[in-house]
Amino acid sequence: MRNLALGLKLARRELRGGVKGLRIVLACLALGVAAIAAVGTLRAGINAGLQADGARILGGDLEIRAGYEPAGSEALDWVRARGGVISEVALLRAMLIAPNGERTLVELKAADGRYPLYGSLTLDPAQPLQGPMLVAEPSVAERLGLAPGDEVRLGEARLRFAGRIAEEPDRVATPTVFGPRAIIPLDQLRATGLAQPGSMITHEYRIRLPQGVSARAFGEELRAAFPSAPWRIRRADQAEPGVNRFLDRAASFLTLAGLTALLVGGIGVATGVRAWLDARSRTIATLRCMGAPTAAIFSAYLFQVLALAALGIVIGLAAGWGLTALAAWALGSTLPVPARIGLYPAPLALAALYGVLTALTFALWPLGRAGRIPGAALFRDVLGAGGFWPGWGVGLANALAAAALVTLVIVTAEQRFFAIAFCAGAAAAMLLFRLGAWALMAGARALSGIRRPAWRLGLANLHRPGAPTPIMLVALGLGLTTLAAIAQIQGNLASAIGSEMPARAPNFFFIDIQPDQVARFDALARETPGVDEVRRVPSLRARISAVNGVPAEQVRTTPETAWALRGDRGLTYSATPPPGTRVVEGAWWAADHDGPTLVSFDANLARGWGIGLGDTITVNVLGRDIDLKIANLRNVEWRSLGMNFTLIASPGLLSAAPHTHIATVRGDPAQDQSLLRRITDALPNVSGIRVREALEQVGILLGRIGTALTAVGSITLMAGALVLAGAVAAGQQRRIREAVLLKTVGATRGQILRAFLVEFGVLGGFAGVLAALAGTAAAWGVVVGIMRQEWVFLPGTLALTVAGCMLLVLAFGYAGTAMALRVRPAPLLRND
Repeated sequence: MRNLALGLKLARRELRGGVKGLRIVLACLALGVAAIAAVGTLRAGINAGLQADGARILGGDLEIRAGYEPAGSEALDWVRARGGVISEVALLRAMLIAPNGERTLVELKAADGRYPLYGSLTLDPAQPLQGPMLVAEPSVAERLGLAPGDEVRLGEARLRFAGRIAEEPDRVATPTVFGPRAIIPLDQLRATGLAQPGSMITHEYRIRLPQGVSARAFGEELRAAFPSAPWRIRRADQAEPGVNRFLDRAASFLTLAGLTALLVGGIGVATGVRAWLDARSRTIATLRCMGAPTAAIFSAYLFQVLALAALGIVIGLAAGWGLTALAAWALGSTLPVPARIGLYPAPLALAALYGVLTALTFALWPLGRAGRIPGAALFRDVLGAGGFWPGWGVGLANALAAAALVTLVIVTAEQRFFAIAFCAGAAAAMLLFRLGAWALMAGARALSGIRRPAWRLGLANLHRPGAPTPIMLVALGLGLTTLAAIAQIQGNLASAIGSEMPARAPNFFFIDIQPDQVARFDALARETPGVDEVRRVPSLRARISAVNGVPAEQVRTTPETAWALRGDRGLTYSATPPPGTRVVEGAWWAADHDGPTLVSFDANLARGWGIGLGDTITVNVLGRDIDLKIANLRNVEWRSLGMNFTLIASPGLLSAAPHTHIATVRGDPAQDQSLLRRITDALPNVSGIRVREALEQVGILLGRIGTALTAVGSITLMAGALVLAGAVAAGQQRRIREAVLLKTVGATRGQILRAFLVEFGVLGGFAGVLAALAGTAAAWGVVVGIMRQEWVFLPGTLALTVAGCMLLVLAFGYAGTAMALRVRPAPLLRND
């Protein structure tokens, strides 16, 4: 306690002199904490918006999602008898045709007169939603050239285009995927002829509960009253689980990118603390000679570092909060709901904790080193570097701080596997660049006999005692590795979406083809000039209700395969394997199979669910549970964008159920419009989905995500630049001394400048090459191992990484050298 009091007293006195030597520590911590605080606060703000507007987003306090079959009147009467107010909505896709013959696919919502129960549907011009009318998003009117009062065709109905949708309150809960939104009154749906048996329609019933009634309790009672009903119930606080899952994962990835910046900043902390202690070496030695205990010296400088770390964390939290408001404004049109900007203690506290643990992890070792060495050795340390063991106590505390930091990363991550992989990858990258620094220094030492003076001096600076080569290489390498990996992943995704997928994808998907329209559809499609291939299969909508008798909600799955248990799945049947089928286990049934219904299942999902041949999957089709026995497993190439089904059943029982057909058509893109006109004019209920347009929308979304990742990755590079600046500043006195001595013995400014530029150029080029290789390896692992895509090598990205690194290092090196060359030799020589 006495040593702590003495240390606190010494720290208070030294802090009066300012924090000049610890500015890099301050900036590095502030930058990393700001990145993590901004991501966490933005996520909390979006979550607050979702929670506050849950009823408006969902459309009610509760929602019954009945899928393709309407909910029975018994269940609806049960709700009404308990005071619930019901609004019915039907969702489907359809072709909207303008008076001039132009047409586009729309995501159609048919809503009853009570819609919306919460919020308001704002139309331009303002009017009620009633009668034979249709309203749509502005993009529909612009694409089709529509004006209010125009007559449009939707299926078999002719409706009046009444205006544009200015605000749709439940858009987040019913997102559009393949086209813009159009809304009609529910009582007009029958006239369109789009609601056919087996059509791809989703029926939803939003419920407004009486005041004071618990939505959770009401939902549990409703489920208990109808335990076998095939529909699902959502509450307002579960307005859109898919959005929450996406936001949680996006926030996790962005937080990990921010942690990389904080990790690089931690190296800056170590560098800054070491340089700061070196500058105070005479003070420390004096204290040791006067009998100051090691613990008192250690605590004095620990208190100072913690005080500066606290200031850096506060600055980072404030900057992160400010960045949140800026990000919410910049991303306003892409966020699911407006973020509610406010002070959210949890993400700010988490960011602060990350900052504290990072500061301790990287500062304890140099602090312990300075506190342990004897005074005489510390005086010698002014001229040369020494390696000193900081003591078991400090070493253990350092290890505990590092372990706590790793634990915090893993425990707070949405996906633990990625967090563990991040920690392992960060440790491996640091080790790689540290070994790279050793190799570079060894290589420079081996070339010490080179004849050119500038090269000899520059290479000697890389391996001299106390050279900052390892620290600079690790800091720069981590930042550049992050950017190189992000750029490579983005490039591979862009390549897949922009060229690979469209080259293999069909021109169109046609849906809702009725059985009695099959022959006519085939004839129309094949007779269209330029059409090369028409493929068609029966299609049913089914919901997986149980696996081996275990209800779907209780099935244990891997995170990446849980999606198949949510919502409806496509189901088809076939006597023979469809073209391109790759059975990896088991065998296809006989073409004349007439026994229990068998199924061919996705091999990847089977692995994720822990099931295999002979196991049973129960599906609900049109309200009836059907057991399907797994006969074989197959690899499904989802990236082919063909007619891929999770479930392909044997014919028999399913072929007698009401269903529709879907088809793909490949051919000359120039004939797309002609084909679409022929099909939809003759078969108004059939909708055509342009695959290329859907891919373009996916590309836009991925581009936005990539921009966010690049922005956070750039913060990592900024942290690396700060570390580089700190290392240059720490060695500035040495650089000034060398420049003065060289000028004294006759070296010209140009020769001295070239020597220093050789040092920084070699360092930058080597760091760039290592970062390019490490970033490529990381990107390859993500693309091939996680995304299951083919790898595309992008040499241009690597070249930019190497060139950018060299330019960055040369710029800092030139700045430091230029300042050293401006120093006049006489005053320095007189002092020596």
